[in-house]
Amino acid sequence: MLNNHVTFRRVVSGALLVVAPLLQALAVTVDPGTWGDDREAVSFGVNPTLAQVQSALYHWSWLLMAVAVLGLVHLTRQRNTRLGHVSGALTVVGYSSLSGMLIIDPVEWWLGRHHSPERAQQIMDEMMDLPITVGAFQMPWIFLGFVGLPLLIVAVWRTGFVGWWAPLVVTAGYLGSFAVPYGPLILPFWYAPVVALGWVGVKILRMGDEAWASYYAMAAPGRTTPDSYANTTA
Repeated sequence: MLNNHVTFRRVVSGALLVVAPLLQALAVTVDPGTWGDDREAVSFGVNPTLAQVQSALYHWSWLLMAVAVLGLVHLTRQRNTRLGHVSGALTVVGYSSLSGMLIIDPVEWWLGRHHSPERAQQIMDEMMDLPITVGAFQMPWIFLGFVGLPLLIVAVWRTGFVGWWAPLVVTAGYLGSFAVPYGPLILPFWYAPVVALGWVGVKILRMGDEAWASYYAMAAPGRTTPDSYANTTA
């Protein structure tokens, strides 16, 4: 597979669209802050092991999602190309920025071990409110992924590769996660993208190399085209 660029890119794209959102859902499931105090300086101290696990899961989820979206952009080579490129770029920048922010988790754990929750939060605010921290690592970059990915799924839907429900479920999951406090209520919203993105990933894994390669250039007469596979949309 490593010697075949078509197979490699198709399989990696499909697999990561299944794995990346699943890791994110697992992260919120094991996060001590989901079930306890929403102040990480407190909840991380209750179960440091799960706190480290959730950080690693979030990190790899967001890092791998930044790679997975390249496969979605590939599906827009012949239709909705502009929207695919713009939304894909937003998603890559957004998820890459989110991943980098997770380095603050062990800092919050340490502060919680040595200071009161109030003092720990004060120190974190002073650190995170520095202009370079906000401008280079936080705003608005960490939110671009939550805008770009739903738009990218819309672009893929408009190519006919997936049904209308896929962008609807992804968008509802992200919007809903911002509408409720971080806690048990957020779980269904983080699992919603697992279903939609996972379905896209499975379709990519099942489509075969010929169909994937047909997106690289306009197919010659008589050759299989993406439209042949769009008709199998669920």
